[in-house]
Amino acid sequence: MILYPMKRLLLGFLLLLPGSAAVAVAPAPTVLICGGSMMNGNHFADSVLPVMQRHYIGVKKVALVLHATLPAERDRMEARLQEAFRHLGGIAAESLHRRDAAGQMALLTEADGIFVGGGETFVLLGELYRTGQLEVIRRRVAAGVPYGGSSAGANIAGLLIGTTNDFPTADVPSRKSLGLIAAAINPHHPPPELKADFEGRAGKIKAYLQFNPTETVLALANASIARLADGVVRLEAGQGWLYRAEGVRELVLGEAVPELGGPKS
Repeated sequence: MILYPMKRLLLGFLLLLPGSAAVAVAPAPTVLICGGSMMNGNHFADSVLPVMQRHYIGVKKVALVLHATLPAERDRMEARLQEAFRHLGGIAAESLHRRDAAGQMALLTEADGIFVGGGETFVLLGELYRTGQLEVIRRRVAAGVPYGGSSAGANIAGLLIGTTNDFPTADVPSRKSLGLIAAAINPHHPPPELKADFEGRAGKIKAYLQFNPTETVLALANASIARLADGVVRLEAGQGWLYRAEGVRELVLGEAVPELGGPKS
């Protein structure tokens, strides 16, 4: 039986109710999404390292989901991430692409952490649907297994892949994704000092919301992290913006984002 850290779980005890059977208290999901460019060589960049350490504290083995990476580059990306997770705290990591279909499901089921890398979002989501891994990941995260995703891996953590930045390089049964964060995710958002790029991206997202006015878009710059923990989403590193039909606001580091659920204060 895999045991997770006490703070994450809330599950390590049974709540005994008078006159009823014992009821297991479900853990709160922990989800980390990065806007991309989170590594410095074979290590996680200094700016994101403390957040990654908090997120994966107590984890022994991470399942790497590298479907979005070009097939010829998956071995190299796995090696980089293996070194990065060892540096993070002696965490072992293995990519699904090393195993057959049954082995991939076993790895997702056995690992006590998940990390989904960047690349081609449509290829990633299509493969997760084709293999049935989308539902397995969703179920494991709901059970308390920490999820991390960068770029494409951040995109699929949202309700749907709506503002991915990349080409639809593969067909997908649906744009609906994991639904771990109550928004569509926009990674690699340019910072304001890159004025033309910033305004261009903002204009595209605002146009998207004119056609999809009920949606919310969470945008993250490179090396920027938003994290869901204890039912609350916060910006924990870098820069982020929340776009809605009525307007856009820059997120404040460390403050809760009430529009994405959780307490309003």
